[in-house]
Amino acid sequence: MPYPEIMIQGMRQELARLGIEETKEAGDVENAVTGTEGTLMVVVNSVCGCAAGGVRPGVAMALANSEEKPDRSITVFAGADIDATEKAREYFLPYPPSSPSIAFLKDGKLLKMFERKDLEGRPPEMIAGELVKAFGETCSRSEAANN
Repeated sequence: MPYPEIMIQGMRQELARLGIEETKEAGDVENAVTGTEGTLMVVVNSVCGCAAGGVRPGVAMALANSEEKPDRSITVFAGADIDATEKAREYFLPYPPSSPSIAFLKDGKLLKMFERKDLEGRPPEMIAGELVKAFGETCSRSEAANN
């Protein structure tokens, strides 16, 4: 049974306020993956403390403090957007399901993955720093500059 929406609404809004698109259905995820030119960041949101204390604030800091950013960013909510989360995780293979997590995709292919073990217990500043590095490694603007 999914989490009640009233319980997670504020957690959803933290990422939505950053301009990260909510994808609540499997088709929304599929459309984002297949319809994005350039780099797509997928944030698997969660009710856990590491999402609240590290991941969501870290994503916000990274987006605010980097000139290079993904071309598009989406989010699914583990435990609420069940089908959307399962669809997103299909693109994360061979990594096992993990929430929270952050993936970078291009043309439907996984470029970089941050699993819960890479995020849990880390302060937002450290997560933001790793995400800014990932932006530089995976975003199309950076790839174009390197070619």
